[in-house]
Amino acid sequence: MFDGPFTESILKRAAENGYITVRCHNIRDYANDKHRTADDAPYGGGTGMIMKVDPLAGCIEAVKADRPLARVILTTPRGRIFTQQMARALAAEPGLIIICGRYEGVDERVSELYVDDEISLGDFVITGGELAAMVLVDAVSRFVPGVLGGAGAAENDSFGDGLLEYPQYTRPPEFRGMKVPEVLLSGNHAVIERWRRIEALRKTRRVRPELLDRARLSDDERRWLSEEAELGDRPA
Repeated sequence: MFDGPFTESILKRAAENGYITVRCHNIRDYANDKHRTADDAPYGGGTGMIMKVDPLAGCIEAVKADRPLARVILTTPRGRIFTQQMARALAAEPGLIIICGRYEGVDERVSELYVDDEISLGDFVITGGELAAMVLVDAVSRFVPGVLGGAGAAENDSFGDGLLEYPQYTRPPEFRGMKVPEVLLSGNHAVIERWRRIEALRKTRRVRPELLDRARLSDDERRWLSEEAELGDRPA
C-alpha cells in the first residue's frame, strides 16, 4: 500500500536525498503463533476484531531500540484532529513511529504502554490507518528542511498562517472570457502581496470562517473582516 505514495514525486526525492527515511514494518512478523495472528475477537463480545497487544508490543520495542527518542503515534478516529500546526511540530521530533489502527481498534494496553499521541484525520471512518499514516508522513515531511527546496516554502501553504491560500493563476491571461486579475500582471510585488493577503482572508471567511478565530491577524485585518461581513464582498 505504501509503495505508490512513498516512491513518487516529493517524497521519493526527499528519501533519495536523505532528508527523510521511511521504513514499513509488518506487525505479523512479531506474532508469536504459527499463524502469525495479529488480531483477535474482543473480550466482552461485539463485532469485528481487535489488534493484539503482544505483536504490536514486539514491533514497537524493536523499532524503539533503534530510535529510542521517536514519538509514537496511533492513527485512530478517537484521536486529536490533525492540523498543519501539528504537522509542523511533529517535523521537529527526532523520529516518528506511526501505528496504523485497524479493524475495530487496538488493544487499549498498547496506548497505555507505548503511545504518545493519538491522531485522527477527521470525524469519519476509513478502512485502516494506513491511509492516515501516509497523509501524516506527507504533511510532516513538507516541514523537514530541504524537502520542498526553499527555506520556509511550507509556510506559504494553506493553513501556514491559519488561513486558506489565496487564488492562484497561470497562463493564459484570459480563458473563455475569464481574465486573470490585473494586479497579478502589474509586476508590483508589494501590491500583489497585499491582494493575496486580502483574498486569503476573503476565501477563509467564505469557506472556513472558524479558522479566523485562531489565525494570526493584525488589528487592521480584523477590522477589515468585520466591515466585509457587514457590507458584503467588494473588489480588492
